[in-house]
Amino acid sequence: MINLNIKIPEYVSEILSRLKNGGFEAFVVGGCVRDSIMGLSPKDWDITTNALPNNTKELFSDLKVIKTGIKHGTVSVITNRKTVEITTYRLDGKYSDNRRPDSVIFTNELIEDLSRRDFTVNAMAYNHEKGLVDEFGSLSDLSNKIIRTVGSPDARFSEDGLRIIRAMRFASVLGFEIEKNTSSSIHRNKCLLKGIAAERLFSELIKLIIGENACRVLLEYGDVLGVFIPAILPTIGLKQFGEKHCYDVWEHTCHTIEAIEPQKELRLTMLLHDLGKAPTAQIDENGNSTFHNHAQVGADIAGNILSDLKSDKKTANSVKRLISFHDFEIPQTEVQVKRMLKSVTPDELRLLLKIKTADRSALSPAYRDVSQPVTAAEYHLDRIISENICYNQEGLDVNGCDIAKEGWKGTQVGKKLDELLDAVIEGKCGNTRAELLEYLENRQ
Repeated sequence: MINLNIKIPEYVSEILSRLKNGGFEAFVVGGCVRDSIMGLSPKDWDITTNALPNNTKELFSDLKVIKTGIKHGTVSVITNRKTVEITTYRLDGKYSDNRRPDSVIFTNELIEDLSRRDFTVNAMAYNHEKGLVDEFGSLSDLSNKIIRTVGSPDARFSEDGLRIIRAMRFASVLGFEIEKNTSSSIHRNKCLLKGIAAERLFSELIKLIIGENACRVLLEYGDVLGVFIPAILPTIGLKQFGEKHCYDVWEHTCHTIEAIEPQKELRLTMLLHDLGKAPTAQIDENGNSTFHNHAQVGADIAGNILSDLKSDKKTANSVKRLISFHDFEIPQTEVQVKRMLKSVTPDELRLLLKIKTADRSALSPAYRDVSQPVTAAEYHLDRIISENICYNQEGLDVNGCDIAKEGWKGTQVGKKLDELLDAVIEGKCGNTRAELLEYLENRQ
């Protein structure tokens, strides 16, 4: 036991007290203890106890109790509009599905319960009476910023293959190093990820790439991601010849992730943006790498990956579109910006400018700075939006009905509207109804 004071929320303390007054042991456990020691605010508070699930239900019969995973000893108590999971001390049986134990044995010993947990930093328990319970060097690993499995890493990963990605996620989010034996086991057991549900993989992947240290982790464990995103594997070590390149494709990808803000769609876009390079790679007559049409090829690959990973459609569609346009030339004049806004929305253009900045940051130093053209593009974009300057058909002072009244039919209507929009964008025609119709008449 270690004398350490952790501030437990009142609603959680009340649950601990009720369990204690009922004659049972009870501790907060796992991630909430880890985060508290690190000075972070836990998102969830979990409790472990020697009370059996039926005991817990009886003790909290005045509150809403949900049988979250009663087969495995877990019930959820809802109090103060917060949900607290309470799990009985247990030992796990065989994991035939590499996710959950086929059976559990309830025990009266806290240490036995802690011994089944994934990583040492998650294997600590605490209450105010006994202080911190640390039987596995957890506090030392936490202080030294080390991710280490409790016991044999091969055993822990064979129980639940998702722990492989969780180790990488913790290293990325917390800035920790994965201990040598644990790291070797990750590479050795990576094929266990083939048996993990796509939704679980995708959830952990997002948390991993949003972490501050994603670049370092991805560089070291690209082969692991390649188990469930095979298109990554050909990019690892794929040389990019030419003076503007200083990284291979995977190295470049990892550095671009680090260079963009930790937002889901943006980080996913950077992770997948150059997957079209491997199938399009060629060497020109000067010995430089070319990747013709890699943006569109990559967008199609990314779309298939996100579908396989069960991504929500909004995220998948957004990422696919951003990848398809990511190799664009930065527009630096009002006319160029308006031309681009024919293809993308203003919000998409703002994201693409961030993507371009991150993409260029992972080239050779002489090619990295795009601040001037990006600033110019943002200036013109802001002005176009704030002054309501026409940049799409909806902004024209005529519509399809007006064109139809002039005698145009079917697909000709859309073509004429597009022709008028081009004229307005290029400054060949003013955006008033009279000027637009006169322009059409003169073009007949």
